[in-house]
Amino acid sequence: MKQNSQFSDVLHVLLHMAEGDGPATSDMLAAALQTNPVVLRRLMSGLRDAGLVTSAKGHGGGWVLSCELDRTTLRDVHEALGAPGLVALGFREDRPECLVAQAVNEALSNAVQQAEAALLARLGTVTLAALSQDFHARLARHRAAGGQGWHQLQEHTHETR
Repeated sequence: MKQNSQFSDVLHVLLHMAEGDGPATSDMLAAALQTNPVVLRRLMSGLRDAGLVTSAKGHGGGWVLSCELDRTTLRDVHEALGAPGLVALGFREDRPECLVAQAVNEALSNAVQQAEAALLARLGTVTLAALSQDFHARLARHRAAGGQGWHQLQEHTHETR
Protein backbone atom coordinates (compact mmCIF):
# COMPACT_ATOMS: atom_id res chain seq x y z
CA MET A 1 0.00 0.00 0.00
CA LYS A 2 1.37 3.40 -1.01
CA GLN A 3 1.64 5.91 1.80
CA ASN A 4 0.01 9.32 1.44
CA SER A 5 2.63 12.08 1.76
CA GLN A 6 0.35 15.08 1.18
CA PHE A 7 0.61 16.34 4.77
CA SER A 8 4.40 16.10 4.73
CA ASP A 9 4.51 17.65 1.25
CA VAL A 10 2.41 20.63 2.31
CA LEU A 11 4.55 21.23 5.39
CA HIS A 12 7.63 21.10 3.15
CA VAL A 13 6.11 23.70 0.82
CA LEU A 14 5.02 25.97 3.67
CA LEU A 15 8.55 26.05 5.07
CA HIS A 16 9.96 26.89 1.65
CA MET A 17 7.44 29.69 1.39
CA ALA A 18 8.44 30.95 4.85
CA GLU A 19 12.04 31.20 3.64
CA GLY A 20 11.10 33.08 0.50
CA ASP A 21 11.12 36.81 -0.01
CA GLY A 22 8.09 36.89 -2.25
CA PRO A 23 5.49 34.80 -4.01
CA ALA A 24 6.43 31.26 -5.04
CA THR A 25 4.87 29.93 -8.22
CA SER A 26 3.14 26.59 -8.42
CA ASP A 27 5.81 25.50 -10.90
CA MET A 28 8.63 26.27 -8.46
CA LEU A 29 6.95 24.58 -5.52
CA ALA A 30 5.93 21.56 -7.60
CA ALA A 31 9.53 21.17 -8.78
CA ALA A 32 10.70 21.00 -5.17
CA LEU A 33 8.24 18.16 -4.54
CA GLN A 34 8.89 16.53 -7.91
CA THR A 35 5.20 16.62 -8.74
CA ASN A 36 2.88 18.29 -11.22
CA PRO A 37 1.85 21.91 -10.57
CA VAL A 38 -1.81 20.88 -10.89
CA VAL A 39 -1.35 18.46 -7.98
CA LEU A 40 0.28 21.22 -5.95
CA ARG A 41 -2.52 23.68 -6.67
CA ARG A 42 -5.07 21.11 -5.51
CA LEU A 43 -3.20 20.70 -2.23
CA MET A 44 -2.86 24.43 -1.75
CA SER A 45 -6.54 25.17 -2.33
CA GLY A 46 -7.48 23.80 1.10
CA LEU A 47 -4.77 25.92 2.70
CA ARG A 48 -6.08 28.98 0.87
CA ASP A 49 -9.64 28.25 2.00
CA ALA A 50 -8.38 28.00 5.60
CA GLY A 51 -6.57 31.34 5.30
CA LEU A 52 -3.06 29.89 5.63
CA VAL A 53 -1.93 31.02 2.17
CA THR A 54 -3.05 33.41 -0.54
CA SER A 55 -2.41 33.32 -4.24
CA ALA A 56 -2.23 35.86 -7.01
CA LYS A 57 -2.28 35.23 -10.74
CA GLY A 58 -0.17 36.88 -13.39
CA HIS A 59 3.34 38.27 -13.58
CA GLY A 60 4.87 38.46 -10.10
CA GLY A 61 2.09 36.29 -8.70
CA GLY A 62 2.23 33.04 -6.84
CA TRP A 63 1.63 31.61 -3.39
CA VAL A 64 2.33 33.59 -0.22
CA LEU A 65 1.93 32.65 3.44
CA SER A 66 -0.89 34.54 5.11
CA CYS A 67 -0.57 32.96 8.55
CA GLU A 68 1.75 33.60 11.46
CA LEU A 69 4.26 30.78 11.86
CA ASP A 70 4.18 30.96 15.65
CA ARG A 71 0.38 30.70 15.76
CA THR A 72 -0.14 28.01 13.12
CA THR A 73 0.10 24.44 14.32
CA LEU A 74 0.62 21.28 12.34
CA ARG A 75 -2.91 20.36 13.37
CA ASP A 76 -4.19 23.55 11.70
CA VAL A 77 -2.46 22.49 8.49
CA HIS A 78 -3.81 18.94 8.79
CA GLU A 79 -7.35 20.26 9.18
CA ALA A 80 -6.88 22.62 6.23
CA LEU A 81 -6.12 19.54 4.13
CA GLY A 82 -9.50 18.10 5.06
CA ALA A 83 -8.26 16.15 8.10
CA PRO A 84 -7.25 13.00 6.23
CA GLY A 85 -6.72 9.86 8.25
CA LEU A 86 -3.38 9.78 10.01
CA VAL A 87 -3.20 6.07 10.72
CA ALA A 88 -3.68 3.75 7.76
CA LEU A 89 -4.75 0.37 9.00
CA GLY A 90 -7.00 -1.76 6.85
CA PHE A 91 -9.66 -4.19 7.96
CA ARG A 92 -10.35 -7.50 6.35
CA GLU A 93 -14.07 -6.79 6.21
CA ASP A 94 -16.02 -3.62 6.99
CA ARG A 95 -19.17 -5.34 8.30
CA PRO A 96 -18.23 -8.91 8.96
CA GLU A 97 -20.65 -11.60 10.03
CA CYS A 98 -17.76 -13.54 11.51
CA LEU A 99 -17.56 -12.98 15.27
CA VAL A 100 -13.77 -13.29 15.22
CA ALA A 101 -13.52 -10.55 12.57
CA GLN A 102 -15.89 -8.38 14.64
CA ALA A 103 -13.63 -8.72 17.69
CA VAL A 104 -10.48 -8.01 15.66
CA ASN A 105 -12.02 -5.01 13.89
CA GLU A 106 -13.29 -3.48 17.12
CA ALA A 107 -9.90 -3.83 18.82
CA LEU A 108 -8.08 -2.36 15.82
CA SER A 109 -10.62 0.41 15.38
CA ASN A 110 -10.29 1.45 19.01
CA ALA A 111 -6.50 1.42 18.76
CA VAL A 112 -6.58 3.55 15.60
CA GLN A 113 -8.94 6.06 17.22
CA GLN A 114 -6.69 6.36 20.28
CA ALA A 115 -3.54 6.69 18.15
CA GLU A 116 -5.11 9.39 15.98
CA ALA A 117 -6.34 11.31 19.03
CA ALA A 118 -2.85 11.25 20.54
CA LEU A 119 -1.24 12.26 17.25
CA LEU A 120 -3.70 15.13 16.72
CA ALA A 121 -3.03 16.36 20.25
CA ARG A 122 0.72 16.35 19.55
CA LEU A 123 0.29 18.08 16.19
CA GLY A 124 -1.61 20.80 18.03
CA THR A 125 1.49 21.60 20.08
CA VAL A 126 3.97 21.95 17.20
CA THR A 127 3.99 25.22 15.26
CA LEU A 128 5.36 26.07 11.85
CA ALA A 129 7.77 28.37 13.72
CA ALA A 130 9.16 25.33 15.56
CA LEU A 131 9.77 23.58 12.22
CA SER A 132 11.44 26.71 10.88
CA GLN A 133 13.69 26.93 13.94
CA ASP A 134 14.63 23.27 13.55
CA PHE A 135 15.43 23.87 9.88
CA HIS A 136 17.68 26.83 10.74
CA ALA A 137 19.52 24.82 13.39
CA ARG A 138 20.09 22.02 10.88
CA LEU A 139 21.22 24.53 8.25
CA ALA A 140 23.75 26.04 10.67
CA ARG A 141 25.15 22.58 11.50
CA HIS A 142 25.24 21.70 7.80
CA ARG A 143 27.16 24.86 6.93
CA ALA A 144 29.52 24.40 9.89
CA ALA A 145 30.34 20.96 8.51
CA GLY A 146 31.21 22.50 5.13
CA GLY A 147 27.86 22.03 3.41
CA GLN A 148 26.41 24.62 1.10
CA GLY A 149 22.88 25.03 -0.25
CA TRP A 150 19.86 23.69 1.57
CA HIS A 151 17.62 22.40 -1.19
CA GLN A 152 17.08 22.43 -4.91
CA LEU A 153 14.26 24.97 -4.55
CA GLN A 154 16.63 27.42 -2.89
CA GLU A 155 18.81 27.35 -5.99
CA HIS A 156 15.87 28.21 -8.24
CA THR A 157 13.84 30.64 -6.22
CA HIS A 158 15.54 32.41 -3.35
CA GLU A 159 18.36 32.56 -0.85
CA THR A 160 17.99 31.80 2.83
CA ARG A 161 17.65 34.78 5.07
